[in-house]
Amino acid sequence: MVVGFAPEEVVTDEPTRSARLKWVVVVDAALPPGRATNAVACIAATTGAAVDGLVARGGPDAAGDVHPGLPWAGCSVLAASAEQLADVRARAVAAEGVLVVDMPAAAQAHREYDDYLAELAGTAPEDLRVGAVSVVGPRNRVDKLVKRLALLA
Repeated sequence: MVVGFAPEEVVTDEPTRSARLKWVVVVDAALPPGRATNAVACIAATTGAAVDGLVARGGPDAAGDVHPGLPWAGCSVLAASAEQLADVRARAVAAEGVLVVDMPAAAQAHREYDDYLAELAGTAPEDLRVGAVSVVGPRNRVDKLVKRLALLA
């Protein structure tokens, strides 16, 4: 599935609420800060690579040093219990036109990526525990998925 912005949709001089797609990251509020930060960074990197037009052009500062582009459409980072997170993930996976990038707990338990993939391959979907999930999709669908979740404090 391809989720993204066409070049003409990348409008950086309007509020982020004007964007057709919405991006949220939902984090297990019980994760220690280091693991939560790692999970968010990892799934944000994958999301940025997967969603066409999400990252805008960069620009120079007053000294001429160039800063790479950032996501122009914004991203809300929300907190959830493990149960709420599993529910959001399951409903997002089932939703049409929604990209889901998750951080399974197994990914943070292995030092070798192939070991993570081996554990993942043996994990039934109903047994998958995730520390965070990134969701990008039509604004109204994403809003329904995350309603009543608060910003991560």
